[in-house]
Amino acid sequence: MENKEFLEIISSSFVKFLETSARSNKKLKILHGAIAIDIEKRLGKGYAICSLGCGEGKEVKISGRYMDKTVDIAVYKGENDIAAIGVKFVMNNYSQNSNNYFENMLGETANIRANKKKYFQILILPEELPYYDNSGKITHWEKITTHNINKYIKLSNDDEDVFFHTPIKTLICIIKLPKLDIQTITNKTQYKKHYLDIGSIKLDFSTNISNSFGERVVLNDYEDFIKKVVFFLKSI
Repeated sequence: MENKEFLEIISSSFVKFLETSARSNKKLKILHGAIAIDIEKRLGKGYAICSLGCGEGKEVKISGRYMDKTVDIAVYKGENDIAAIGVKFVMNNYSQNSNNYFENMLGETANIRANKKKYFQILILPEELPYYDNSGKITHWEKITTHNINKYIKLSNDDEDVFFHTPIKTLICIIKLPKLDIQTITNKTQYKKHYLDIGSIKLDFSTNISNSFGERVVLNDYEDFIKKVVFFLKSI
């Protein structure tokens, strides 16, 4: 899967999110499944991938040092679970939950890597996204800047051999949605209708974030990231 195809998958996942309830996992099947199938093809015989949309079509638990953990994508070599990939696609209210996302990722990474397994992370963010109140009204629009992801910049320079909370590799994708008039879109219903009326949504990678990351993080390049993931998996 090339970068263009990956953006098309993200677009399909986004549309499915707009069409379904927030609790539906249909959007995850599209995104997680495509990534899992791509990895499975690249790894070849001797490996198996478990994920929504791939294999048996469900998430599985892998063994951590402190507890077993259900993961988005699990990688097996023979009968052994050797790695996991976490995938997070944030659609709205990023600032409200960004610290929780980050802390949960650190804990999950440490639990898995401390049990001698590889862990990778994918984070997808629109460059501009709505912030809803409890009634679904858009109170303001969040723009993703270097400040919003500064903690990932710090993480990107960690030595993964020293810090087990650091994923082996992290892919950060800042995506650019088709422009909308933020003055006329004031609630969740209008936001969904606007993009569903477009039909096929063309996405691009944002150029608003400078690539100031260290080698632990790949910015806006799925192809490069997935090649590195497969390299590490085959080295086990």
